[in-house]
Amino acid sequence: MYGSDFARIYDDVYTLRGKDYGRETADVVDLIRELAPNAASLLDVGCGTGGHLVYLADHFDEVEGLELSPDMLAVAKERLPGTTLHHGDMRAFDTGRRYDAVISLFGTISHAYTERDLRAVFDCFAAHLNPGGVLVAEPWWFEEDFIDGYISADVIEPEGQTMARVSHSKREGDSSRMEVHYLTSDAKSGTRHFSETYRHRLYTRDQYEAALRHSGFSPRHRPGIAQGRGLFFAVRDGS
Repeated sequence: MYGSDFARIYDDVYTLRGKDYGRETADVVDLIRELAPNAASLLDVGCGTGGHLVYLADHFDEVEGLELSPDMLAVAKERLPGTTLHHGDMRAFDTGRRYDAVISLFGTISHAYTERDLRAVFDCFAAHLNPGGVLVAEPWWFEEDFIDGYISADVIEPEGQTMARVSHSKREGDSSRMEVHYLTSDAKSGTRHFSETYRHRLYTRDQYEAALRHSGFSPRHRPGIAQGRGLFFAVRDGS
């Protein structure tokens, strides 16, 4: 779970590293409109600081978010006053309503560390979809595509600050473990260092699709988008 130190710099880090929330939102909207042209309501599961919700609000009458990290949720609430944002676990949440679309981006679903948990996640998504509703989910790297020992390093300079980010990812059993170190410096606070460790389950494409089918979906995968990991999308069977 993301902590308060990282929540404060999250958007600067990823935006200046090239993450394009607007482009990613456009890809998601295209998939939803392909299957449900009149979709009007959407839930973003694992919404983080609300970076996608800002853009999604231009395409749907109602958007809501769900996030496990209280610190990330606090940033989202500051950014999106008036938007309904829920605190909850993607494996077992109940917002009290259904939506025309449920999405989950940036590999959030890979934080379901067992296949049983992954099925629970997709069951929960299905339970929150209206008849004919659309699911769009971005996986983490497929097991066969993960680069063991991968190192990434960046220096970014948002206004008045300098930040360095160095990460190292390695495989541990059926998961990846990413250790990320941050060094931030500004005139007021001086220099600070902190680190975070993230675990992602490395599923195969077949495992994702089996879990989706178990929850009543007939999944398709659109490769090449969403930072190269592609997107799963489906209408729930029987809707």
